[in-house]
Amino acid sequence: MNNECFDSIQTTTQGREAKNTQRIVMFARPHRSLNHGPRQPRPLGFGFAPLRHCLNILLIAAAVVLMLATVAAQEVEDTIRIKTRVVFLDALVKDKRTNLPISNLASENFEVFDNGKPRNIAYFTREGQARKPLALILILDLREDGAGRFMKNPEIIKAMEAELAKLPAGDEVAIMAMDIGEDVKRLWLTEFTNDRTKLAGALSRIKAMSESQEAGLEGSGTSTKNTTSEAQDAKPSAPAASTDEKPTESAQSSEPKPSDPVNVEIVKGKNGVVTRTTRRDGSVDVKRVNKKGDVTIELDDIYDMAAAVRDATRRAADTRPNSQTSVVWISDGIAPIFFEDREATEQILIRDNVIFNSLTVELRTLFKFLMPIGKPVAGWMGVSLYGSAKYLADRTGGEAVKVGRAKDYGAGLSRIIGNLTARYSLGFALAEDEVDDGNMHGLEVRVKAKDDKGKTRKLLVSSRQGYYMSSIGAKDTASKAQ
Repeated sequence: MNNECFDSIQTTTQGREAKNTQRIVMFARPHRSLNHGPRQPRPLGFGFAPLRHCLNILLIAAAVVLMLATVAAQEVEDTIRIKTRVVFLDALVKDKRTNLPISNLASENFEVFDNGKPRNIAYFTREGQARKPLALILILDLREDGAGRFMKNPEIIKAMEAELAKLPAGDEVAIMAMDIGEDVKRLWLTEFTNDRTKLAGALSRIKAMSESQEAGLEGSGTSTKNTTSEAQDAKPSAPAASTDEKPTESAQSSEPKPSDPVNVEIVKGKNGVVTRTTRRDGSVDVKRVNKKGDVTIELDDIYDMAAAVRDATRRAADTRPNSQTSVVWISDGIAPIFFEDREATEQILIRDNVIFNSLTVELRTLFKFLMPIGKPVAGWMGVSLYGSAKYLADRTGGEAVKVGRAKDYGAGLSRIIGNLTARYSLGFALAEDEVDDGNMHGLEVRVKAKDDKGKTRKLLVSSRQGYYMSSIGAKDTASKAQ
């Protein structure tokens, strides 16, 4: 799904029946003779001229009736539909000193630049006006040496549960847990829902999975790799044949295997090429070859940040296309990902207009000491070891929040949710002659405002940093209009 919205403008030609109140009356009058004698009464009658008038009137009346019927029949067919391509983006404006959102700005305070060129703001709404419902996705990296060690704390779970319960009825939440054991790489704990009971139940399972991986497997009711929701991934099996014959070798080979590849994605970057192979069971194999072709790195059977983001955005696009999707990534910040793969993930988020946020817990002391050594080595291998969550948050206009104490989790989640709902929605229309060039266009939002004393305010502006143009070009738009 592209970032652009299409605004339909309909102009309909409607037939209006005109009522003629003028009556056409024909009177027969007595025939006047040229004689001056007494007038002789003659039968009433018409000459050829009145007859022609009658025929003309009948023909005109028939033509009018036919025209009205034709207009009425073609009323729907004559509807002209013009597709206006509009680029929408959300902007969060905060006071630099207090770090609090500002909600009283007008459209005149904003400027939008597309690849450095100003755009005319044609659509504008602020906080308190109509907004899209939220489709919030929590992705929890439950590695035991990462965020998982904090999710055992019931106080943290309760704080997060309390913040999610404050969401309006129209907003929904889905929760995914990942890296929870050797046999299960990810698990959707709940689909999109605003049921507080279901959300509380899902969060309580996080605590159990963090305490014991075996308890997490028993609670999930499955022992397959990379299990997603049963409703989406489970496929009906064929009925068993009532025979004792064993399946032939050819039949066995034709049956799909969990390790069979279902998707191969090639990501080309400036310094290398990444090949992602997704298998039927959900596992992912990633291979990177550097630009020179002399260094190859292979990662087998993983489930990383890129895979999680792909799953989350795909699910939101399929099930909640009319909502504002936002991801909250909860981890310790360590998320190894190839730079090429990170750029591809950024493109997916921007294309689908997904706001990425991160809630980052404290690193282990050992990792803090090893990070200065590990990051340069990983960078030489083309891997981003730490900081990708903040990078994606900055690029999509989201928030990156660090948490330490137990109460910080609820406060951090509240800050992210509050900033999602306190945004301005801006939009500008694309001209008919602007065609899709396949590249990401850079976006920049500038805001100028003054305080009560007339001084220029120091502001912080967060918004997505780019968009991809619609694939509908000027010719397609004109043909659709015709």
